[in-house]
Amino acid sequence: MTARTRFTLPPELAATEPPEERGLARDEVRLLVAEPGREIRHARFRDLAAFLAPGDLVVVNMSATRAAAVDGLRSDGRPVTVHVSHRMPDGDDWVVELRSPGGAERVRDGRAGDVLRLPRGVTAVLRAAHPDPTRRFSSRLWRARIPVEGGMAGWLDRVGRPISYGYLRARPTLGAYQTIFARDPGSAEMPSAGRPFSVPVLTYLGRRGIGRAEVTLHAGVSSTEAGEPPPAEWYRVPDETARRVAATRARGGRVIAVGTTVARALESTADPHGALAGTEGWTDLVLGPDRACRVVDGLVTGWHEPDASHLLLLEAVAGAELVGRAYAAALAARYRWHEFGDSCLLLAQHRF
Repeated sequence: MTARTRFTLPPELAATEPPEERGLARDEVRLLVAEPGREIRHARFRDLAAFLAPGDLVVVNMSATRAAAVDGLRSDGRPVTVHVSHRMPDGDDWVVELRSPGGAERVRDGRAGDVLRLPRGVTAVLRAAHPDPTRRFSSRLWRARIPVEGGMAGWLDRVGRPISYGYLRARPTLGAYQTIFARDPGSAEMPSAGRPFSVPVLTYLGRRGIGRAEVTLHAGVSSTEAGEPPPAEWYRVPDETARRVAATRARGGRVIAVGTTVARALESTADPHGALAGTEGWTDLVLGPDRACRVVDGLVTGWHEPDASHLLLLEAVAGAELVGRAYAAALAARYRWHEFGDSCLLLAQHRF
């Protein structure tokens, strides 16, 4: 299942460093606003509140980013970088991705039984391909046993660094990968839609009568292949957030998700009528033609790569026609892509 939005991404549109290194504050990145029945509008992220209405509710992700990239050696002595995505829901194994040194390219010749020597005497054993355990080789992801005395979180804090990819000119510090909302460590990669938020942006939202609520969803590795669904991810929707969403909908306000992670968390707990209950657990929900949005009326998001599964979610929120127009306009206006790039506000046809 692939999205209808199709485009070619010129490599020069990659954001190769955080905006601060380009002389911009976090909230000075560009913001494209796409809404049914209106022309595409261009602004700066700090103007976000001007495009929302009093009574709307902005829902943010409180997950903090872990230093989830670790360097090691394969059995034959070749160097490898391991991206630690998330713990398996059914046990102590972890999902990992093997990358070339530095993380620029995928490693395709891993096999079940391979042993990886990692820092501080830790050994990882690849147990099975993931999500298809019958795959013998060329898997992007692997289920691995990584016994760490004292726990994985502390070990990653000591030996890891943030996951980064080949389009970056340098390796930003972990602080560059944290949003203003970061509170609950657990994401392998930054929930980057929340990165441009700042204290002035939040203040302006409050003065406009726009509410804020919280969820947590720990994002796994994001370097999915064409047609590959997102991995199962752990999430929590607090009771208070469920109540605030219900109150917003009852008075005709819109629910605006900050990022695909928030949309996935909210929609994972919504019943067929859009009612939410506070809950936590694992979700493998894929929004798209077979599962429309029930709760989310708008989305603050970054710009996704061609064929990314996230595009299906964007189309489920705002419709393929609007998403296609937004991406065409972003390409024409030379918006920046990836986690340190520019932003988009997609507003759906209001349903209530």
